[in-house]
Amino acid sequence: MIKAWLASRERLNQAIDHAFLTLWKIIFNFLTETGAVIIFFIESIRLIFVKPYRFDEIIKHIEFVGNKSILIIVLTGAFTGMAMSYQIYLGFNLVNATNLVGPTVALGITRELGPVLTGLIVSARAGGAMAARIGTMRVSEQIDALEVMGLDPKQYLVSPRILAAFISMPLLCGVFDFVAMTGAYVLCVKLLGLDEAIFWDKIQLWLNPRDINEGLIKSAAFGLIFASICTYRGYNTKGGAKGVGEATNTGVVYSMVMIIIMNFFMTNVIRFYYKVMGIK
Repeated sequence: MIKAWLASRERLNQAIDHAFLTLWKIIFNFLTETGAVIIFFIESIRLIFVKPYRFDEIIKHIEFVGNKSILIIVLTGAFTGMAMSYQIYLGFNLVNATNLVGPTVALGITRELGPVLTGLIVSARAGGAMAARIGTMRVSEQIDALEVMGLDPKQYLVSPRILAAFISMPLLCGVFDFVAMTGAYVLCVKLLGLDEAIFWDKIQLWLNPRDINEGLIKSAAFGLIFASICTYRGYNTKGGAKGVGEATNTGVVYSMVMIIIMNFFMTNVIRFYYKVMGIK
């Protein structure tokens, strides 16, 4: 009986050691990948300011990331604004505070939902395409051909995409905010019968320009995050067509996770900055 107890204890210790080892490997791999992406991002940003400047590539990718994402941003923004305003209306109606539906929706959209949902949507659409395109070029040896021709692949393929995402994301976030508030207005005023003057007056009273700027700053950072991660995964693709699919999938998933994580930290950092600077 003692031998059986000692054997079970030994198996338990082995299981615990294996669990801690697995957790350590996950953390180590995450930190290693994060460091590699940061180095990749810094190198790519530096190449933006090195001649020859790729203005044509930047404009092309701004059109791809921004203009081709407008429709899905408009659809998502409209229904997000209506759904959010309706749920808030139902809650505030219980305590007879429906006049605060407008500013509550406005603050939630501009500070949090606008930049986060814009980042998630565009990272899924444009980020996945970035990873797939660059990954295909890697496995088909087109990137090697660019190096043989004397072109820097990062300057030609990566830097314009990162800059385009940085420029396009605040614009898309602004469109999302506008459409979401329009949807909230239509639902609250035209369908639920709230007073239009009170709706807009409360928004003007409680919504400050810094709230809108907070969302735009976040969206620009999210553009850098998903573009860096997706281009990194595509640039380092291995294993043929299967590797391209894996790079696209991991790039999009990691981008979404990092956007949600960084949103939390950026919110607290921005709030701490406002507190230190005495901004109310």
